[in-house]
Amino acid sequence: MLNKIRLWKKQNTSSPLRDRIEQVKKVTIPEHVAIIMDGNGRWAKKRALPRIAGHHEGMKVVRKITKLANVLGINALTLYAFSTENWKRPKIEVDYLMKLPEEFLGTFLPELISENVQVQMMGYQDQLPLHTLHAIEKAIDDTKNNDGLILNFALNYGSRAEIIDAVKHVLKDCKSGIMNESVLDENTFSSYLMTSNLADPDLLIRTSGEIRLSNFMLWQLAYTEFWFTEVLWPDFSEEHFLEAVEAFQKRQRRFGGVNS
Repeated sequence: MLNKIRLWKKQNTSSPLRDRIEQVKKVTIPEHVAIIMDGNGRWAKKRALPRIAGHHEGMKVVRKITKLANVLGINALTLYAFSTENWKRPKIEVDYLMKLPEEFLGTFLPELISENVQVQMMGYQDQLPLHTLHAIEKAIDDTKNNDGLILNFALNYGSRAEIIDAVKHVLKDCKSGIMNESVLDENTFSSYLMTSNLADPDLLIRTSGEIRLSNFMLWQLAYTEFWFTEVLWPDFSEEHFLEAVEAFQKRQRRFGGVNS
């Protein structure tokens, strides 16, 4: 942790930002943060650029926010990179989005390894192009021994499909005798989801002003704190991320109960 702080201070000369980070770290830090990275296309349109320019710019923000989350001591950062519905977009945009993991990890992977970040992915792999899958698999393999921040990409992911598949597996295990339905509870069901190795998100951030979940982690977000911003993802800064964490720190989480 001390090495990460020193590296951050060396790379960032803005004293107000450093001071703010130190203040945020004195209060409870969310264990798992999930982000719906929205607004890349609108960012590009406002500048009369092709939509893929917004995705390229958004990739730079992923790197910046990952580094900050790591410095803050967040355990897991899940990024909604591509949904099962995003295949409906124009082919030129989809093709570019499928190249982004290769481009991002090709340049950022050595840094992830040196900063002890572990790459994971949740989603349906069978539809992904081989070059996309190979880039993800290499990053997962190269960082598998890291035990710092988990950078979890939700790629070709849809929550409804995930839940239906989990139900099918539960039924199959009950039928085969692996599990008795009498022991099925929330924790057991969660173990059948793609996030079985992660705690449920404490904080969900969505950019671009949209206020909906868009088929993202519907089961896991049951008691998550939501934070929405009008800022488009390519304009999302470290200050915005800290603002979201600070808002989380001011909330009272009762999980259906009451405060004593």
